[in-house]
Amino acid sequence: MVRDGSKSLTPPAWLTAGLRPAPAPVPWAAVVRAALALSLPLAAGLALDRPAYGALVSMGALSGVIGDTADAYRMRVFNIAVPQLFGALGVTLGTLVFGQGWLAVATLTLVALVSGMISSIGAVASAAGLLLLLNAVVGAGLPMPDPWWTAPLLLTLGGLVVLALTLLGWPLRRTAPERAAVAATYRTVAELYETAGTPDYERRRHAVTASLNQSYDLVLARRTRQHGRTSSLARLLAQLNVLVPLLEAAPAADLRARVHGPLPPAVAATVRALADTVEEGREGERPALPEPLFAAPARPSERAVEHALRHAVTVVHEPESDLSPRSSTREDLHVDDRLGRPAALAVRARRAARAVLLSEPSWRYGLRLALCIGLAQALVSLIAVPRSYWVALTVTFVMKPDFGSVFSRAVLRAVGTCLGLVLAALVLAEVPRGWWDVPVMAVLAALIPAFSAKGYAFQTAAVTPVILLLSDALNQEGFDLVLPRLYDSLIGCGIALVAGYLLWPESWHSRIGDRLAGAVADTAAYVDRAFGPDPDGGGARLRARRKLYRDLSAVRSEFQRALTEPPPTGPRAAAWWPLAIAVERIVDAATAARIRVAHGAPPPDPAEVAAVARELRELAEGLRASETLVAVHADLPEDTDGVLAPVRQEVRAARAIAGPELG
Repeated sequence: MVRDGSKSLTPPAWLTAGLRPAPAPVPWAAVVRAALALSLPLAAGLALDRPAYGALVSMGALSGVIGDTADAYRMRVFNIAVPQLFGALGVTLGTLVFGQGWLAVATLTLVALVSGMISSIGAVASAAGLLLLLNAVVGAGLPMPDPWWTAPLLLTLGGLVVLALTLLGWPLRRTAPERAAVAATYRTVAELYETAGTPDYERRRHAVTASLNQSYDLVLARRTRQHGRTSSLARLLAQLNVLVPLLEAAPAADLRARVHGPLPPAVAATVRALADTVEEGREGERPALPEPLFAAPARPSERAVEHALRHAVTVVHEPESDLSPRSSTREDLHVDDRLGRPAALAVRARRAARAVLLSEPSWRYGLRLALCIGLAQALVSLIAVPRSYWVALTVTFVMKPDFGSVFSRAVLRAVGTCLGLVLAALVLAEVPRGWWDVPVMAVLAALIPAFSAKGYAFQTAAVTPVILLLSDALNQEGFDLVLPRLYDSLIGCGIALVAGYLLWPESWHSRIGDRLAGAVADTAAYVDRAFGPDPDGGGARLRARRKLYRDLSAVRSEFQRALTEPPPTGPRAAAWWPLAIAVERIVDAATAARIRVAHGAPPPDPAEVAAVARELRELAEGLRASETLVAVHADLPEDTDGVLAPVRQEVRAARAIAGPELG
């Protein structure tokens, strides 16, 4: 009985998941950079007898430290510099409406609407929207030095300090982060082939998808007009492209390993050797491969693996002068890449503008954020509570949609703030103001990148004392800051939970079935395309497969976010999760069948392809028609010898899962 009682008192997993530190290494370079970027401006401000100026520069540096999350230098320039420009605009608007009552409420509400809408464009736009709103809130809540342009200038200077420290290694490590990312992708592919035929294959495949997406995002961050001028970038792109045939062959290799035993160790060993070559930037002499890798006569899946591997060896060891860029034509700058990679910057800008203005989710999130910020600012501006920008600040952080579940982030924000305030209280109570602030700030700033890798609650605990110390330098309230900030944070979390979560049915009525149904319908289209004519010479198939895997990765991320929500969303997501896995296995099986056909296996009958696609479309329609799993039955012909047999098997499994008894 005692055992049962203790079990009933255990907090649910969706509530405690974010309180467990993630197993991430300490980024020592980022730790040193943060310590210097936030402490040096304070020292300069004290030396010049302008401590408030130093605090503002450090506050701008804090935004740069939090935003510096990319490994590639090109991405760092965008991730730090672009948001700083929006931050400068935000603090200017906030400063102009400081103490203006309803005008401040209306201005911050409008800024919140714009911030929320542009956050849907992408990672850099999301950071820019966040900083636009944060600095507007700070400008409207704290007195800034005159004239009006002083605060935006100093905040931007702080961001530039972080950018300068970040770029110190660029001359020596110009493409090292990109090379490391591509090499890491090669190693995940090696691990994928090592686990072919084992239960660990699925987990490794997800790691490959994430790593490949990250590598393409880094290498192609400045794709437009880069190929013709940057041979090292073109070389990395070519080395990344040759992984595509290996990844296409992997599902067929997994199927072969399940039936006929593990793959030869030389497959994974060769891919690992290629990873070392990419990372070290070696070229020229080409290593010899065993002849052959597989015993004769080779099966279609084995031929696919061997051909893809030998092609990768050829390209990776090709001298740089032989790797001529293939994508520098004017036409290519205005269309998507054949593998589904980004189009030119102007094209993406037009698409982003259309997505922001015409997208229902963009407007919906913008309105949610605007409502919460409007309520928060009205509370601190017009009601008899201590004036504080922390209420709206808390709402902004909690309501970020691409940062995770609003509910769990509100809980984690409250916990992290309490922990951070304990540390801040000790510092404000025991450390005298003045030059002692410099070493203390260096230590506290160093904790931000170290704790950020562990999770959101830990990041909040590290950022809270830093912001409090910088705020104290601006308004000189000392220890009296601590308790009001705790109340402000709890009020902000409450506003986000009520006005940003509970009042919006989409928050607690999950649309997971809808998203999964879309993935199933796309899978049906992919099955049709994989075995039908492709006038683009295979390019359309490649684009469709890459887009489908990216979409499945997004669906998986949505599921993982939903699993952290309270009931009913979390349990409902857990019930749908096996079906999401089944859909991924269908795509894998279809890819494996396509590779086998391309390397000698008899093609399937068109009627058989149509039957599989029809079953998938019916499954998609059933998923859209219900918020819970519904009973469906597969009606596919029995044929254990055809190339589509594994696909039919996975479709049957998916349709069996989609029932109230889970099969």
